Amino acid sequence: MRALTWDGAVLRLREDLPVPQPAPHEALLRVRLAGVCATDLAILRGYKGFRGILGHEFVGEVVACADTSWLGARVVGEINCGCGDCPRCQKGGANHCAARRVLGIHDHDGLFAEFACVPLANLHRVPESMRDPEAVLIEPLAAALRCLEQLPLAAGQPVGIVGDGRLGILVAHVLACSGYAPTLIGHHPEHATAWPAGLSAHYRPEAVPHALRFDTIIECSGQASGLAWALANIEPMGRILLKSTFPGEIPLAPADWVVRELQIIGSRCGSFAKALPFMQAFPLPVERLITATYPLRAAVQALAHAGRSGSLKIFIQP
Repeated sequence: MRALTWDGAVLRLREDLPVPQPAPHEALLRVRLAGVCATDLAILRGYKGFRGILGHEFVGEVVACADTSWLGARVVGEINCGCGDCPRCQKGGANHCAARRVLGIHDHDGLFAEFACVPLANLHRVPESMRDPEAVLIEPLAAALRCLEQLPLAAGQPVGIVGDGRLGILVAHVLACSGYAPTLIGHHPEHATAWPAGLSAHYRPEAVPHALRFDTIIECSGQASGLAWALANIEPMGRILLKSTFPGEIPLAPADWVVRELQIIGSRCGSFAKALPFMQAFPLPVERLITATYPLRAAVQALAHAGRSGSLKIFIQP
């Protein structure tokens, strides 16, 4: 089969890989559509030391499975594969299992391929009314919804979102649809057609009014400069939620956080069970988020395009 692989040095399209065979607890999926994420690009810079088939945002069709009730189902899948037995798995799912594998990120092949195996426990059926491009965005939408679980907010509360790319726009969409007042801070006003109707404002970082301060900031840029802006503009006793991973090391001054009594909160994956009905209730302007769709045979070019400044969502279609 055809798949996009990374060996730690070279990104290349393979056309000679065998179709994987599902274990009893897995389903074999025919991948219908996949999305390029900033994490895929971070892996190419050394994040997690991953080797194998990339890709973790996807929608697919079950073509082989020991449980025949899944055959033919159109599905999306959570990316963390836990052991299922440890206290962490029993308490909160696979996200923090010490033995977890992560689709296309850590110790498990991903979905930039014609076929892939995914644990049945990770799969969610896609409603018939939901289109494939919407389904692919369930994974990042779930991550955006995780913000609401970690940040108790008052109705109408202003929230600063640093980073106006793919993730920042999704977080703004979630907050605006949930009754809050998000302000996007970034360098891409040309993305205005993709912004939610309830967005309070958009500013370049250097143009944010001095009087505009935030008790809550969500960092979505994945850049050291974005985190620096958040730390410089958060109010004392404020909260900064980090939605992005950062390449390399960043110098920090935690003594200042102590003096100002700041809360710095990490945030990762969210619930697909919550994201699927949210997408149905508050559909994303998917067409406005799509920069380009590439065939799998051009997947190397797709990742290069995704890495260009100003790109929003890049899809790969096997």
